[in-house]
Amino acid sequence: MSAAAAPAVHGPLPRRLALTHGLGAAAYGIKENGFSTFLLLYCNQVLGMDPPLVGLALLIALLIDGVADPLIGYLSDRTVTNWGRRLPWLILAPIPLGLVWAQLWSLESAPGFWELVGIAVAVRLLVSCCEVPSIALVPELTRDYDQRTTLLRYRFLFSWSASMLISFLAYGLFLKDGPLAAEGYRAYGLFGAALITGSVLFSALGQRRWAAVRPPPPATPFSLRQAFAELIECFSHRAFLVLLLGGALAYTSQGITFSIANYLYAYVWLFNPLQFQIYTGVLLASVVTCFVVLPKWHARWGKRDTAVVTALLGMVFWVAPFLLNSAGLWPQRGTWASTLPLYAAFFVCNVFSVSAMVSASSMMADVVEASEEQTGRRNEGVFFSGNFFMQKCSTGLGIFVTSFLLAFAGLSDKVKPADVTPDVINRLSLAYCAAVILFAFAMAAVLRRFPITRADHEARLAALSAARINPDSEGLHP
Repeated sequence: MSAAAAPAVHGPLPRRLALTHGLGAAAYGIKENGFSTFLLLYCNQVLGMDPPLVGLALLIALLIDGVADPLIGYLSDRTVTNWGRRLPWLILAPIPLGLVWAQLWSLESAPGFWELVGIAVAVRLLVSCCEVPSIALVPELTRDYDQRTTLLRYRFLFSWSASMLISFLAYGLFLKDGPLAAEGYRAYGLFGAALITGSVLFSALGQRRWAAVRPPPPATPFSLRQAFAELIECFSHRAFLVLLLGGALAYTSQGITFSIANYLYAYVWLFNPLQFQIYTGVLLASVVTCFVVLPKWHARWGKRDTAVVTALLGMVFWVAPFLLNSAGLWPQRGTWASTLPLYAAFFVCNVFSVSAMVSASSMMADVVEASEEQTGRRNEGVFFSGNFFMQKCSTGLGIFVTSFLLAFAGLSDKVKPADVTPDVINRLSLAYCAAVILFAFAMAAVLRRFPITRADHEARLAALSAARINPDSEGLHP
């Protein structure tokens, strides 16, 4: 008979648990901020590497990482200690992760191609050792359809807050002398390393009361053959495949947006340092707004329909200013007359976009019981590691695509924003918008096919509960 590693919390989640659990996602937010927003600019404009070469190095690192991620999830599912299945990973991984993160941003010259691949692999593997066990706790801590969304809301709140905090400090403190200051990136890396290590450790210790429960031993001994057989079984689940494909489209688009963001703000919208700092506050306010309104949307429309509609609405508000600017219908770039309405459009966009991401992540938690009903096993780590690997691959693919968008636009290396011609700006804006629109519609079409609703989930929980009370002759659910 299947069993969770720790007893699920019944009723409303304790606020302390939601807070400490969410804090663990801060490390992922910092990593995403660095890899998606600053790394391409850092390697290209500061260290002097060609953008396609950087994009290829990060893509290769993801492919190497690909085999490890599901295995990390699988091993996390099979970890048996008095501290539960997940907490030992969250205690052992963050210190080496912090050290490697600091090293990445302290390079004194352009690294060799394979050196960059090696550093990127080390960062991604250690991030997986923190993020996969942490997020795999969500379906263990609660089986409630809405409480899972609560935990995911806190995760996204802390992830985005950490990302916005380090962006605010980067623009206002570390890179106050401009985005080409090597010493600024060194300080950015050291501060991020301390925040990564501290947040994961504090989160792990804060959840000990609920998660430090010795799980039952695995039903079968470990073998690579058995591991891959179970992984293939999990990865064949229809609901999981729908989320993987929809997520791949969403995170590829997000990867393009994050990696090209500094180019857009600096070259298209001509942000000055103050406008960069204010913008981080606008994004944080949008995440807080999403945190407040999303439960109401889920209560009315459910997770799937909320994800579909908000993804499309977010795309509309995001691309509108770029298209209006290319048509000559936007105020003069770089002025407050341009920047203030831009803040408003991007605020609304991010409320919708984050809502879509949180909804899809919460849908992944509901796949656990759908699989358990079929296999008799709970594979939280496998499902979330597969989802996590998809996110990283798609983000890396997005960075790779961005490198070609920059080449297509004809943006030169180490060029000042004031020296970029309008033709380059228009090519960059229109090519980027075309990619975002395409990915948004494709993602919405895929997620619309997700088969698990609130009613399905609650009926499945009742069936599993009955099966645990009255198992069949093999000790499994009927």
